[in-house]
Amino acid sequence: MKKMVQDIIIKPVISEAGMDMMSQKKYVFKVMSSATKPEIANAVEVMFGVKVADVNTITMKRKRLGVNFGYTSEWKKAIVTLTEDSKTIAFFDGMN
Repeated sequence: MKKMVQDIIIKPVISEAGMDMMSQKKYVFKVMSSATKPEIANAVEVMFGVKVADVNTITMKRKRLGVNFGYTSEWKKAIVTLTEDSKTIAFFDGMN
């Protein structure tokens, strides 16, 4: 099954830490669990018209609630770093 670019990037993750990383041209997205780093980089380049330098992925599995560990639905987070000469992602520009 071929993955469409729109299916790979599910939504942007808006958090305080994510907003701090935007000054370094790093953006955080919730992505499809089966997506690979090259697929994520290609999807960001096509959707936003930017140049991607690096992609780091994290599989989010466990959430701590007080002294108890609880499980939430598993999802994958991608931190995308843009090249120095790349423009910023316009979607995030209005949030600063």
